[in-house]
Amino acid sequence: MLGLGRPRCVTSGTYVWNAVDMVEIPAPVSVLVVEDEPAIATAVAQRLTAEGWNVEVARDGLSALTAAARLRPDVVVLDVMLPGIDGLEVCRRLQAEQPVPVLMLTARDDETDMLVGLGVGADDYMTKPFSMRELVARLKALVRRVERAAQVAASQVAEPPITAGDVVIDRAQRRVTRGDAEVHLTPTEFDLLVMLASSPRTVLTRERLLAEVWDWADASGTRTVDSHIKAVRRKLGAELIRTVHGVGYAFEPPTSDER
Repeated sequence: MLGLGRPRCVTSGTYVWNAVDMVEIPAPVSVLVVEDEPAIATAVAQRLTAEGWNVEVARDGLSALTAAARLRPDVVVLDVMLPGIDGLEVCRRLQAEQPVPVLMLTARDDETDMLVGLGVGADDYMTKPFSMRELVARLKALVRRVERAAQVAASQVAEPPITAGDVVIDRAQRRVTRGDAEVHLTPTEFDLLVMLASSPRTVLTRERLLAEVWDWADASGTRTVDSHIKAVRRKLGAELIRTVHGVGYAFEPPTSDER
């Protein structure tokens, strides 16, 4: 789809990049980049602008929250280490106030940090230094997934819930409950769980999960799959998802004897 990007005004604490929308996904797509390192912020903004997206940059946590409330972006690129309010707290507040796909950036290649980021609502995670090509691919996949979810929600076909013991996965409402309590899953975690639960006791490879959930065509993000699986297990229990070493994962609903 071709269209003209709408001009935006520079505001205190943020920097605006204008663009013409020439991307395959529906325009306009707005991106909020939250990064305090000028070189990285500029490089990311310029690359995403070249992709045809409208990009705004915030340099600290407070500016990010202000910009997000005004802009209501389609997707957020969020650095963990920020002046003032850190990226984890920014992500937590964003998801509490206006849920939005978030890709977090960090300088630390630590799985614990990754799980903490996913735990506060991030949908994906990249470690610096990172490939701009991969960043763009991951952001496009995030936006496409949100659009697909909206299309499914708007359709008249209501998919029946999936029940596994005391866990109920409501695909129509995109809600998960365990017993009487609702379990908060990020959009990515929900899509991953539905993908696995739709084929119970069937081993799905990491590559297939990447292709179906993240919309990636290569296997460069298998660690992302593993981290999201850990996040889902932490919220729902490890027994529901079985690891098949060297292959992938399988959804294992309890048998009647186990209930």
